[in-house]
Amino acid sequence: MKNLYLLGATGSIGRQVCDIVDQDASAFRIVTMTANENLEGLSALIEKYHPEFVAMGSEETAHIVQMRHPGLAVGCGESGLLKAATWHPEDKTGLLVNALVGSCGLVPTYRTLEIGRSVALANKETLVIGGELIMGLAKKNHLRIDPIDSEHSAIWQCLQGNDPKAVRRLILTASGGAFREKTRAELANVTLEDALRHPNWTMGAKITIDSATMMNKGFEVIEAHHLFGLPVDRIDTVLHKESYVHSLVEYVDGSLIAQLSDHDMRLPISLALHGGTRVPNPTKPLDLGTIGQLTFEPMDFDRFPCLRMAYQAIREGGIRPCVMNAANEAAVRLFLDHKIPFLDIETIIQRQMDRVLAKESPTLDDLIAVDREVKEAVFQLYLK
Repeated sequence: MKNLYLLGATGSIGRQVCDIVDQDASAFRIVTMTANENLEGLSALIEKYHPEFVAMGSEETAHIVQMRHPGLAVGCGESGLLKAATWHPEDKTGLLVNALVGSCGLVPTYRTLEIGRSVALANKETLVIGGELIMGLAKKNHLRIDPIDSEHSAIWQCLQGNDPKAVRRLILTASGGAFREKTRAELANVTLEDALRHPNWTMGAKITIDSATMMNKGFEVIEAHHLFGLPVDRIDTVLHKESYVHSLVEYVDGSLIAQLSDHDMRLPISLALHGGTRVPNPTKPLDLGTIGQLTFEPMDFDRFPCLRMAYQAIREGGIRPCVMNAANEAAVRLFLDHKIPFLDIETIIQRQMDRVLAKESPTLDDLIAVDREVKEAVFQLYLK
């Protein structure tokens, strides 16, 4: 039985992790769980899975959990996330499942790798902000980082059984998000409600907005660079509105190998939890006859400037991806709070990337400090 340390248990990915655990209760035990403010959701999971430790986002909600579940170890905030991630530090065969959203996922991943525990990673920002640090630490400690993203899981699957030296390029597919049919002019007046209507996937608010701006695909390019060790110039993106081809690998002989499946994150989650072993899961088989056709279109970087900024950030390296991510998190928060129009998101990101000086080989403390400084700078400008 493998112990799971689950961060973000009540979110979209966290709930689907629980679905996979339910498929084989003898294979996994959820030892720790965290939520942010979803008190009722976490309480229900505590009753079902009986974890040893849980953490909430605030002292207030943590106190309520403690009152409801006397005898359960309860924490809160950043320290609670770290305790949940590194609980039982002697357990080297357990697995951290990082399903957090945002930069808060970086430090728990880093500390988990420090104690010698592998990671199943859904938190994009971990590798966007600190990819060099994280991958270097994983390699040093001989640990796995298995992707939960459908795109990176697809690449992982397409690489199996082939010589990595024979790879010509990776191709990430993108749905185009809620506004894929709109022109730049039409984006000036879109609403938050419009942005949250993703045509193919049901996801959390932040990642849905990132999908609409195409920043999400930019994050995935950076993740792929770190996970698979290819230079960014050999990582391409293509629009694929149906979202059934999750990504492709092109080999030097001209072969394209693709991974196809339904719009169901439980397939990549199952692969990551089982260390790459294929087992039955709740994903519905794909009926190609019903789908009818698969379409692909070239990516327009003028239409999606956030994707261009992500390529710029990883090419410049150092602190740049951290700056980009922090500005994006702050801008998306402002948009979700109805403080700015949609197109201001990309304006804010570019301004912060132009403002902050470059720094090579940042430490973990550098990344934490820059993340905080950029967010504070954005909020000060827009929340006066």
